[in-house]
Amino acid sequence: MVRIFFLGLVFSIINGVISQFPLSKILQGNVTPTYAEMMHFYDSIVAVHSDVQMFTVGYSDYGLPIHLVVLNAAADSVRTFEKAKTHPVLMINNGIHPGEPCGIDASMQLVLDYVQIADKTQRAAFPVVGIIPSYNLGGMMNRSSFSRANQDGPEEYGFRGNAKNLDLNRDFIKMDSRNMAAFAKAFHTLDPDMLIDTHTTNGADYPYTMTYISPLYDRLTPPMQQIVYDEILPFLSHSMVSKWGYDIFPYVVMVGKTPEKGIKAFNASGMYAQGYGELFHTVTFTTEAHMLKPFEERVKSTYYFCVDAIAWLMNNGQNLKNTRAESRRLASQKNTFQFDYQAREMHDSIYFNGYKALEEPSKITTQPRLRYDRDQPFSQYIPYFFQYDAKKSVKVPKYYLVEGQESAVISRLRQNGVELLIIENDTVVEAESLIVASFESSKTPYEGRFIHSNINVERELLQRSFKKGDVIIPMNDPKTFDFLLNVLEPEVSSSYFWWGFFDSYMMQKEYFSPYIFEEIALAMLENDKALEKEFREKQAADEDFANNRWEQLYFLYKRSPYFEPSYRRLPIYKIY
Repeated sequence: MVRIFFLGLVFSIINGVISQFPLSKILQGNVTPTYAEMMHFYDSIVAVHSDVQMFTVGYSDYGLPIHLVVLNAAADSVRTFEKAKTHPVLMINNGIHPGEPCGIDASMQLVLDYVQIADKTQRAAFPVVGIIPSYNLGGMMNRSSFSRANQDGPEEYGFRGNAKNLDLNRDFIKMDSRNMAAFAKAFHTLDPDMLIDTHTTNGADYPYTMTYISPLYDRLTPPMQQIVYDEILPFLSHSMVSKWGYDIFPYVVMVGKTPEKGIKAFNASGMYAQGYGELFHTVTFTTEAHMLKPFEERVKSTYYFCVDAIAWLMNNGQNLKNTRAESRRLASQKNTFQFDYQAREMHDSIYFNGYKALEEPSKITTQPRLRYDRDQPFSQYIPYFFQYDAKKSVKVPKYYLVEGQESAVISRLRQNGVELLIIENDTVVEAESLIVASFESSKTPYEGRFIHSNINVERELLQRSFKKGDVIIPMNDPKTFDFLLNVLEPEVSSSYFWWGFFDSYMMQKEYFSPYIFEEIALAMLENDKALEKEFREKQAADEDFANNRWEQLYFLYKRSPYFEPSYRRLPIYKIY
């Protein structure tokens, strides 16, 4: 009697889900659930399945809680996250762009699949799967039918920007949203072996329903290169086409106007989910379902990609876990950090299925318009810029030191699991100081900040007094080693300096009055013959300099003891 009542309760809850969002439409229709429908679905599942748990990991800028749903969970939260340390772990992030909701629907089907597994042995063999049902809840609540002009369905969907109008797929380093604090908590608690971030493309038209971004090959350690490109991707590519009929292809990043001109591997910095996961040696894939394919096909291809990833992890997950540990160990032994990866001029080739690109007279403007003709498909080899080389490098320190007043940076380091040692008494340390010699800034804000580029840094070894409250960061934790190098080295794309965290140090605070400083400058030249020689030679060689009294005096002011030593000196130091 009790069993019959329990089964009746299960079916009534599932039927309740159907009444809210028809389960038949998850993989078939042209609709995606509202926030309320999505949450009703997960609440109903969690209510009757003890090995499916849902945790609140933080809050969105919109104010709604961000949840993490865990499949193959243990009896409670403590044991669930302890289990993740020994079991293979897949994390799926959905709805970072809620106008691209394929993963929201696909993950609901994955949950249904899991709870319908009757065989306890098979259920136990499942990896620990952590799903963020929808990450950008503000964007999900901003629902309409018109924000994605280049997309075929669904009927209604969310908006790209979050409640603060941030693109959350540019926020993984700067962490300007509450959302990212929640994501970091979920990510570092699970420490996933694989991360899938679900998206829909923008760009060219071609036959592929599913394209993907994979880790940049040349930035991986050798064991990670082998497992990603010789094992995981061949398995996914074969299974997707042989089992489900979806021929998958690398994300189409064009080097010209059309794919025939060539494509290149996507080089994701740490600002993206893709690049962020890579910093922690998590095998990260971004699924990019094609915008012009029917919505149900986009959902299905996303779903099958995740199904196949789970299948691979069930058989090979422990090997991946071991490979990640080895990769972290190898990376943390390097003495030189290489960065600024650029595609090689020499390219490989890749077999591509495409549509003929035509340029036709526009009926609106006087310029020609681009059109892809689906009645003229082609298959051919096209240039593929797959290999990348690092153009810059710096020496890896034994410690970094961040001055204590930089609370925003220190908070972000803590949220990413970085070990911090607080200086308890003022002390003198020999350290390398980083001085920004030159940089350029964007003229308009990018994701809420004026970013910097073409950054050149001078380095000075000095004895310096550091104060109580400054923070020393040991570079002995393989888990955070690469993350620290990418956020603290100012010349790296998407570093904290790149995002404008240290802009106050870029402004000079004291100057001089020329009529007063003239006498000091004259004395400097009289007492320092080497300085006088350098100054006179510059006067003779540089006409603009010779005709600008202010620049001449400023040249000498910068070399005087009156010039402020903190100007453009970052509050980050390296200790060897």
